[in-house]
Amino acid sequence: KNCKAALQQMSGLRENPDAPIIACVSRLVRHKGFDLVTAAIHEIMGMDVQMIVLGTGDWNYEEAFRQAQNQYPGRFAAHMMYSPNLSTAIYGGADLFLMPSISEPCGLSQMIAMRYGAVPIVRETGGLKDTVHAYEAWNGAGNGFSFTNYNAGDMCYVIGEAVDLYHQKPEAYKALRKRGMAEDFSWARSAKKYREIYDSICK
Repeated sequence: KNCKAALQQMSGLRENPDAPIIACVSRLVRHKGFDLVTAAIHEIMGMDVQMIVLGTGDWNYEEAFRQAQNQYPGRFAAHMMYSPNLSTAIYGGADLFLMPSISEPCGLSQMIAMRYGAVPIVRETGGLKDTVHAYEAWNGAGNGFSFTNYNAGDMCYVIGEAVDLYHQKPEAYKALRKRGMAEDFSWARSAKKYREIYDSICK
């Protein structure tokens, strides 16, 4: 809660502990899925959320986010820059982290987000699919939210599911966040898996 309040203060968002913050920290290019985000800004902001975007990239995306900040003062924050300090504050204070990439061989941001307690919302591709497993309400499994098809409608549907969980089932959201924070993406884990593969080949 303290991290969230600090982020709202430093980024220009209205101090509201009950509004989920959706964050993007990225290069603002089509490959990262920002044509979907800009196409769906008004639908996303129609939900009971705040949103913050940090990064630089193509002028059309930067301009779209600046316009959104003007249209939704106190609810949308556009920071078109590179800032390690603000990015850390975003990871620590955001509730949801959006990565709708066209492709992503590995992806680091979703793993950083989980460690800091921001629940990832990703498209199922590459490293995003490998590390983010969709929430399953019936058994409480998963560590985030995901969608398969590259279109704004599917993305918004999943964002809506995440926002509804945050508002309607806060304990389930907290458990989901804790599962993400407990994930082990260290080299010790990866090295063990490599060893198991090599051992199986040599047998």
